[in-house]
Amino acid sequence: MTTESIDPLNLRSPQRALIELRIEHADLDNLIDRAVEQSPVDDLSLRRLKKRRLLLRDQISRIEAALDPPEPA
Repeated sequence: MTTESIDPLNLRSPQRALIELRIEHADLDNLIDRAVEQSPVDDLSLRRLKKRRLLLRDQISRIEAALDPPEPA
């Protein structure tokens, strides 16, 4: 196994990863809010922050789904 193939999320519990991702997501929310208030707004940086926030939201959703799978119908 090479170092590149090691996913840092696999090195800790899913619950801990979820907490860390939620914290990072909240930090990005605050950073985006502050960036929007600045004049002039750096559109490229803002788009990158929002893209990263969306990626975090997707990771959070995947972990939540894995921890609490939907009930069978």
